[in-house]
Amino acid sequence: MDIRWYPGHMTKSVRMMEEQIALVDIVIELLDARAPRGSKNPDIDRLARNKKRLLILNKADLADPAITEIWVKYYSKKGFCVLTADSMSGSGLGRITDKCLELISDKIEREKKRGRIFVPVRAMVAGVPNVGKSTLINRYVGKSPAKTGDKPGVTRGRQWIRLKRGFELLDTPGILWPKLDDPEASVNLAITGAVRDSITNNTDLSLRLIEKLNNLYPSALMTRYKTDAYADALSVLKQIAHARGYEKKAGESDLERAASAVINDFRTGRLGRVSLESPEKEQNL
Repeated sequence: MDIRWYPGHMTKSVRMMEEQIALVDIVIELLDARAPRGSKNPDIDRLARNKKRLLILNKADLADPAITEIWVKYYSKKGFCVLTADSMSGSGLGRITDKCLELISDKIEREKKRGRIFVPVRAMVAGVPNVGKSTLINRYVGKSPAKTGDKPGVTRGRQWIRLKRGFELLDTPGILWPKLDDPEASVNLAITGAVRDSITNNTDLSLRLIEKLNNLYPSALMTRYKTDAYADALSVLKQIAHARGYEKKAGESDLERAASAVINDFRTGRLGRVSLESPEKEQNL
């Protein structure tokens, strides 16, 4: 699948982040725990190259915990401070403040030696679309200052949110990068919802997802849909359509409806805790 989606507002968002990056001490980047490599934006690495970094593997409740732990070790070895979280439930968010203070402890001590009693901390929250930035902030703050939505591209402008203990967070719009050169990573971005659904072919995308599940978690499909073990992707999709009674007027299977069901079941965790990528081979599975 050739997936390309880089609307004009993303260019503006990158420029805004470039203008604001000097104001922050830390860049908190959210990755989708189900696809931590595909959801890591190289533009954010470029923007934050001189800043302290905190990576949060968000939606960890939907990912395979064993694979997530490997990803934590993988990025830790690369020099990142790494946390796992579930922004919907709030799990793991209590550690963010302490980690941020730990990351800039040298600056805090330096400023206190200069006579500053109170040293504020500013952090930019960044990531690909629909990775859960605004939801995480809302849970973290304990109210709803940032707009949220289940579609990529909800947060469009900059939003500073003041927290207790002298924290300020800058919520930024979700951004991709202009050239999604890795076809597997771009498919995983589409599967997880980082790419707007309207630009992808739902049936083709579901077939790719079924292929991945057949290879990685075959029991997930069999348990959820009672499909034949190791059937090819198209056969599985037809079985799902038949089992659910998804038919068109002429009695033909409604594959589009079945495809939407598969993708939605994956995104909501009804297929179990699934990871699409593993760092062991440093490539998508």
